Parts: sequence; structure tokens; C-alpha cells
Amino acid sequence: MTSLTAFARPRPSARPSWAEPPTTLGRGAKALILTVIVGVVIFPFITIISTSFASDKQIIDAGGYVLFPTHPTLAAYRAILTGGVVTHAVVVSVGITVVGTLLSLITTTGLAYALSKPGVLAGKPVLLGVLFTLLFAPGIIPTYLVIKSLGLLDTYWSLILPGLMTAFNLIVMRAFFMNLPRDLLDAARIDGAGDLTVLWRIVLPLSKAVIAVIGLFYAVSYWNSFFNALLYLNDTSKWPIQLVLYTYVVKGKSLSAEQLGIQHIPPPQSIQMAVVVVALVPIVLVYPFLQRYFTRGVLTGAIKG
Repeated sequence: MTSLTAFARPRPSARPSWAEPPTTLGRGAKALILTVIVGVVIFPFITIISTSFASDKQIIDAGGYVLFPTHPTLAAYRAILTGGVVTHAVVVSVGITVVGTLLSLITTTGLAYALSKPGVLAGKPVLLGVLFTLLFAPGIIPTYLVIKSLGLLDTYWSLILPGLMTAFNLIVMRAFFMNLPRDLLDAARIDGAGDLTVLWRIVLPLSKAVIAVIGLFYAVSYWNSFFNALLYLNDTSKWPIQLVLYTYVVKGKSLSAEQLGIQHIPPPQSIQMAVVVVALVPIVLVYPFLQRYFTRGVLTGAIKG
């Protein structure tokens, strides 16, 4: 009986009966297409990293960007990380990202938990208000006028408060909380646990996946944000790394030796690519540790219920 059952149930990875076996030409075409796509994606990253490590002579000989540095050097990284404008911008971005992500997680978790409880006072109107902001986002001018009226121009709070909570993240986290076992929460309340105790002792430990994913969403948003800084910050000493990247790489403005705090400045291409690498590294390092939570966190919160 066991052998017949095993024979009757195909393995999940087995090819469906209606699918034709792939031909050699089809496999070769797929491999070629994937190779081209991977090459197109990886080539700019290799060029960026290689140019940031290239020597002055090799960059001058190549006329700009280098694909494979023959004599790698850390001169560009030493130049931007010696206490000048880039170093200060990295510190600013790290502070904004850490503080903003923590505050966003606290506010989103608290409101999502409150809205996930059945029969909560004014729960539906608040949820409708959140959905309204998801469908009809405020424009640039009204947002700027609000920030100006609150006296937040040229402050770091202007980079944190406008994105403190997003409707999408709130809805995903609320849906995740609603799928937690109700019997477990009711048993804790019967034992005398209050809402804060239930949230801290039961809900949060069971929600590590969605918290990690939403936290990464917020962190990436704060780290990559430059438009808010462009609108609200007139003091260049408060610029985050992304605005420095936009100004000195995308717009092509050169960093002076005085701004970098050094005497000898490497070629501008090497400096620019080093700034790009510094701006990419934090997210690239964090993402692999949180990748395993993505399917369990986002799909559970977005599909179930």
C-alpha cells in the first residue's frame, strides 16, 4: 500500500504530466538569455568596484572607468573616509536610518496591533483613514508647507517624520497579527495579562519574521532617501550620504581636497565610485541576514486571512 501511494503521488518537484520535456535548444536558449541578463546586471557593479580600487595611472590610461584594476589601491577610500564631507554624511545617514527605523517600527507595530484587535474603538475609521492615504498620497507642496509650519526645515526630523509610517507596511503587519492564534492571546488575557504584556511577551516573539521584513523596508527607505533632504535641508553639513551621492556623482560636481580633508585627491572617477560603494555596502550587508524572513513575513501578512 505504501509503495502504491508513493507511486500515485508525484513529487512536488516532478514535472507536470501536461508539460512537454524541454528540448536541448530550449535549454540552451534559456541559459543564454539568463547569462546575458546576469551579465548586464553584474557588469556595472564590477565596473564600480574596480574603478574605486584602480590606481591614478590606470584610470588616466583608460580614460575614465576601469574593468579590472591591475594595481589595486585604497587611496579613494582613504580619501573619502578621513573625516571629510563623505564621512560626516555616512554618520548622518546611519543615525537617521537607525532612529527612523526604530521609531517607525514602534509606531507601526503599536497601531497594527491595535487595529488587529476585533471591536477596538474607532478601529474602522482609523483603518479607512490609513487606506485613504495609501490611495491618495499628499503632494510635494502640501508636505513642504506642513514641514515648514512645524519648524522642521533644516532639521533631521524633516527626514524622519514624513516617512514615519507607511500604509502598506501597516496593512501587512496588521494582517500578520490577525493570523496569530486567537486562543493563545485569549488564554494570556484570561491569566490576567494586559495588552502591553500580550504584545511584548506573545505577539512580538511570534512576529519576528514580519518585523524583520518591515524593519528592512523602513531602513532601506531611510537610507536611500535623498529627495526629502534635497527639499528640506539647506545646510550642507547635514546632508546624508545619498544626497552627497546625488550631488557629486549623479550631478557630476567634483569634491575638493578641502571638502575631503586631504591634500592629494585621487581622480574624480575613483572618488565617485568609492562613494557609490560606501552608499551600497550597508544594505548589501544587512539584506542576506533578513532574506529568509521575506517569504514568511510578507506573504503571510499579505495573503492569509
